[in-house]
Amino acid sequence: MTDIQLENAPRFHPLDPLSADEFRQVTALLAEKHSVGEGWRYTSIEMIEPSKAALAAFDADGTSCDRVARAVVLERATNSTYIALMSLTDGSVLQWEHVPGVQPNVTVDEWEEADEALRAHPDVIAALAARGITDLDLVFMDTWTYGDVLIPDEFKGRRIGWSDTWVRATDGANPYAGPVNGFHCVIDLNSMELLRIEDTFSVERPEIMGEYVPKHVPERIREKSTREPLKPLDITQAQGPSFTLEGNKLTWQNWSLRVGFNYREGMTLHAISYNDNGTERKIAHRLSFAEMMVPYRDHSDDHYRRTAFDIGEWGLGFMTTSLELGCDCLGEIRYLDATLHDSKGEPYDIKNAICIHEEDNAVLWKHADHNGDTQVRRMRRLTVSFHVTVANYEYLTYWRFYQDGNIECEVRATGIMVVSHLGPGQTNDHGTIVDNRTFAPYHQHFLTARMDLDIDGTENTVYASDTEMEPVGPNNPYGLSLRQVNTPLRTESEGKQNPNFATQRSWKIANDNKKTGIGLSPAYKLSPSGAFPAMFPADSPILDRCAAIKHTLWVTPNAADERWPAGEWVNQGGGGQGLPEWTAANRNIENTDVVLWYTFGIHHITRPEDWPIMPADVVSFFLKPFGFFDRNPSLDVEPSPAKGSCCGDDCQCGH
Repeated sequence: MTDIQLENAPRFHPLDPLSADEFRQVTALLAEKHSVGEGWRYTSIEMIEPSKAALAAFDADGTSCDRVARAVVLERATNSTYIALMSLTDGSVLQWEHVPGVQPNVTVDEWEEADEALRAHPDVIAALAARGITDLDLVFMDTWTYGDVLIPDEFKGRRIGWSDTWVRATDGANPYAGPVNGFHCVIDLNSMELLRIEDTFSVERPEIMGEYVPKHVPERIREKSTREPLKPLDITQAQGPSFTLEGNKLTWQNWSLRVGFNYREGMTLHAISYNDNGTERKIAHRLSFAEMMVPYRDHSDDHYRRTAFDIGEWGLGFMTTSLELGCDCLGEIRYLDATLHDSKGEPYDIKNAICIHEEDNAVLWKHADHNGDTQVRRMRRLTVSFHVTVANYEYLTYWRFYQDGNIECEVRATGIMVVSHLGPGQTNDHGTIVDNRTFAPYHQHFLTARMDLDIDGTENTVYASDTEMEPVGPNNPYGLSLRQVNTPLRTESEGKQNPNFATQRSWKIANDNKKTGIGLSPAYKLSPSGAFPAMFPADSPILDRCAAIKHTLWVTPNAADERWPAGEWVNQGGGGQGLPEWTAANRNIENTDVVLWYTFGIHHITRPEDWPIMPADVVSFFLKPFGFFDRNPSLDVEPSPAKGSCCGDDCQCGH
């Protein structure tokens, strides 16, 4: 057999995502070499990113990097998982390995096929009819995954899912306003065989208003509105945007970075640097989200299995939505498409998957001197974003780059809450009443950002930075003085960190091998925001599946095979995977190439105001330069042109 190579293969940057032709090359290779085809599923195909050394050689002299792809495939008949590594450069299979006893992520195809299979099954049809539900076109079966601890013994060793059932009030109405409480199905996702119907209790459906699409909102609700229409708010950039996009490389206001994309993390950011007066200075090698855990904090029959790992069990890339119809950004926008694959390995495009635009953000810096001289600069930021729809929820992710060297990560959660109905007189202590006899369970959204920072180089040290009060004494008679105590984190056990409000703890990532012009070690600071405790008992098996949430910050030495904080095989996986397993060795993290794992998110105590569609709940965190520059790096930002005479001829207020 001959090796399979791309004809007229384009020259890629080593960090460019896989192309449609490369996905096809993968499937052709595995079809020829290992007969992967009918009866198999491609659960993932991704590019293996080159090492930092290989990238440095490419940047220095153009030394080529092999394009290597990794595929995880599932043989459905035997429920067997295989990993394949392939060189796309020379068209060969480098590795073919059977991994026993694991379940890879679930695919969108399986989710859709399960809905179709369950709605067509005669036993499901009969059971729903017994509840008075006969129009199956209005029914939606939403399949969730299992954790190992919750899998019924009789189904061990199978690839299974469990379903919620929802019914729309009419065609096009909100399905999540019609829960069929106490009705769940267990299904084999390989064979699409119905394994069990759980019909445990029923609740008479109350009259509620759960619609948000205007044509479905009752007129009695619409006619109460007193909101006046808004006047247009137009933001134009007649000369185009100030950023430059060449392929996947993005440059703007001294910033340079590359944008990537894969099935699991969705958008990824690479090679982030800042041009400091002619010197290109590294800040981060790679930024992404590595896991998202959403446990529902109600133990009832409807919710006890509802713990989603949206990255490990499904994949943010697979759930990324096209922004072709608009992402509600204002200004001059540029988009990047993304290419992924279905479970047959066939490529498809997500049009306008990533949005890039500039935003005005009020004042950057200002001072009005007593002599009458006023200097003010407006803040502009570059935003790179993508949106994902995870069944009922939307997560809108924005990475923002500022002229003063700040990097912000913001996540907005919106969409529709899961609800359950209550019988007359019933209550539930684990949620909030959001409509007539309808409650939304409390839940939490834990997001773990994986940040491979390289502050002026790869050898960095992380410090816990705490503010302490100076004791009252001869040198501090009034108790005014504060001091900052910076404690180096030398081992992985020390790198497990939590916020401390009393000391306003933050963490500095410093390069102690270099000094700035004023004699400081260049550093960036991470201040905890959007952080909250896990609120699980220590012996909870649910917590054990994602021990990453036990700490707001973990620091580990960089390792190419340590990518997923809850482990690679999250679907139907048990506890102890990922960060707790790696850090058991208690490796050195001082003056080395480190990765920071930062967990933040939303502690969602549900509200009536979140129903029937949730206004965006916004959380964010910043990476801020701390001694990285010798002074304010935005001193050279030019004044904005005058926009009007409200404050005089040199008005900078933006009115």
